[in-house]
Amino acid sequence: MVARGEIARFWSLESLHMVSSDGGAESSALVDDNGSEEDFSYEELCQANPRYLQPGGEQLAINELISDGSVVCAEALWDHVTMDDQELGFKAGDVIQVLEASNKDWWWGRNEDKEAWFPASFVRLRVNQEELPESCRSSHGEEQDEDTSKARHKHPESQQQMRTNVIQEIMNTERVYIKHLKDICEGYIRQCRKHTGMFTVAQLATIFGNIEDIYKFQRKFLKDLEKQYNKEEPHLSEIGSCFLQHQEGFAIYSEYCNNHPGACVELSNLMKQSRYRHFFEACRLLQQMIDIALDGFLLTPVQKICKYPLQLAELLKYTTQEHSDYNNIKAAYEAMKNVACLINERKRKLESIDKIARWQVSIVGWEGLDILDRSSELIHSGELTKITRQGKSQQRIFFLFDHQLVSCKKDMLRRDMLYYKGRMDMDEVELVDVEDGRDKDWNLSMRNAFKLVSKTTDEVHLFCARKQEDKARWLQACADERQRVQEDQQMGMEIPENQKKLAMLNAQKAGHGKSKGYSSCPVAPPHQNLPPLHQRHITVPTSIPQQQVFALAEPKRKPSLFWHTFHKLTPFRK
Repeated sequence: MVARGEIARFWSLESLHMVSSDGGAESSALVDDNGSEEDFSYEELCQANPRYLQPGGEQLAINELISDGSVVCAEALWDHVTMDDQELGFKAGDVIQVLEASNKDWWWGRNEDKEAWFPASFVRLRVNQEELPESCRSSHGEEQDEDTSKARHKHPESQQQMRTNVIQEIMNTERVYIKHLKDICEGYIRQCRKHTGMFTVAQLATIFGNIEDIYKFQRKFLKDLEKQYNKEEPHLSEIGSCFLQHQEGFAIYSEYCNNHPGACVELSNLMKQSRYRHFFEACRLLQQMIDIALDGFLLTPVQKICKYPLQLAELLKYTTQEHSDYNNIKAAYEAMKNVACLINERKRKLESIDKIARWQVSIVGWEGLDILDRSSELIHSGELTKITRQGKSQQRIFFLFDHQLVSCKKDMLRRDMLYYKGRMDMDEVELVDVEDGRDKDWNLSMRNAFKLVSKTTDEVHLFCARKQEDKARWLQACADERQRVQEDQQMGMEIPENQKKLAMLNAQKAGHGKSKGYSSCPVAPPHQNLPPLHQRHITVPTSIPQQQVFALAEPKRKPSLFWHTFHKLTPFRK
C-alpha cells in the first residue's frame, strides 16, 4: 500500500477532483448517447455479485466447493502450450477439473489422464457444475454425475434454472466489465493526460491502446443487452440478437490484443521508477478501485473477448430448440468463436516468443541462430529415441516449433538441465510413417517408428516412440506444424524484429540474474514422488502465469518461514 505522504507528492485531493469545462464537478455516473445514466456503484455490484469483484472471493468459493466434495470444472480461455512436463497443457475450450485453488496464480487440475499445475488466468469457471466431461472423470466424479442426473430427472425445471444461471453470469460480468473499463478511462487515462511531464502521447497510446474505443462500444452493447434481459424471468431473455447486431464491432479487440504485449513492456519499464508506481497506486486509490494492479486491469479486455464464446456455448447447451432465442444464440456462438479464434491465434504468437526466448537461454551449449529467427510457437515436445544407421539408439527430448525441430539431452544428475544437440529444418524434410516390423532399408526391427527424409539429399532420420499413442501424437504434431506454417503465410502472421530482439534481451538479462519478478520464466513446481494430495501442497509455484509475464511485482503472497526453509534445502532447484 502506498503511504498517504507519497500520494501527496503528486497532488492534493482537491486538485484531483474531476472538473468539467464550466468549472463544475463531473458526475461519477456514465452518461450514454441519449443522456441517461448507466452506472453501477461498487457497493451495488459487490452486493449483487460478490465473487466477481471482491479480491480472492472466487478462489475462496472454489476451495469451499472442492472441500465439500464437489467437482469443479473450468474451461480454457486460450491455449496453454508448455515446455515443462510439470505444467498442464491444453487448448482453448478444453475442460479442466480444478482440484486445488489455494494459490491465486497457479491451480492444480486434471485434464485427460494428467494432473499438473496450470495458470488460473487462462480459464473460466463453468457457471453450472453439474456435468463432468469424460476427459475429467474419476470414480468419485462419476458417482457425483449419477447423483446429478437423478436430481435433474427429479427436477425438470432445472433446465430453466441452468439457463437463468448463465444469463445472469453474462449480465453480471458485463456490468462489472463496464465498471473496470470506466475505472481505467477515468481513474488512469484522464489523470495521465493531466501530467504531461510524466507521459508522452505515444506512451499513453502504447500502454492503453484503443481501450477508450472499447469502453464506448461496450457501453452500447450493454445497453442493448439490458433491453433484452428479462428481469422477472431471466431464462426467457433473448440476448442472441445483441451479439449478432454488434459482431462487427468486436473486431476492435484485435487491435487491442495485438498491442497488449507492447503495453506490458512499456508499463514494466515505467514501473521500475518509484514515482510511477506511486502515481498509478494513487490513481487506483482515488478512483476507489479494487485491489488489482494496472497491468491486471489492462488484461481484462483480452480475457473478455475469449470468454464470450465459452459463455454462449454454455448458454446454447441450456437453450432448447423450441426457445425463441435458440437460432440467434447458435449463430452468435459461431460468430464470437470466430472472432475469439482469430484474436487468440495472433495473441498466442506474440506472447509465446518471450517464453521461447527464455527457454533457449536455459539450454546449455546452444549453437547457431536464435530460435526466434525462424520460429514463434512451440507445437509439441516429448521424448523420442533417435536411431543411427549403425543401429545405435540415442534418447533425446525433442521440441517441435514452426519450421524447426530441436534436439536436447537431459543431464544425468540434474534432470531439469538440457544440453543442445542439434536441430532440423522442417521445411526441408518430409514425414514418412514406418510400419511395425523389419525395415529393409535399415535392416532393423521397428516399432512405433517414423522418418524425416531430406527433400534435397539422401539423409534420413529415424525416430521411435515408446507407445503407439505417442507416435500418433508426433505424426499429428508434424502435420499441424506444416498447416500452421501455411496458415501463417496466408494470414501474413509475422512477429516484428524489434519484439524478437527485446524478448531475447529480456531472457538473457533474466538468465544472468539481472531481473526479478516480472521477467522470471513461468516454471511449474519441481516434481515430488509423493501421492497427488501431498504433491499439491508441498510446493507452490513461485513463478507467474504466462499471461502475466510482465507483471509489475511478485505475486502478493507471503510464504511461511517453513516453506522458505524448505526451498533453501531443496537440492537442484531450477
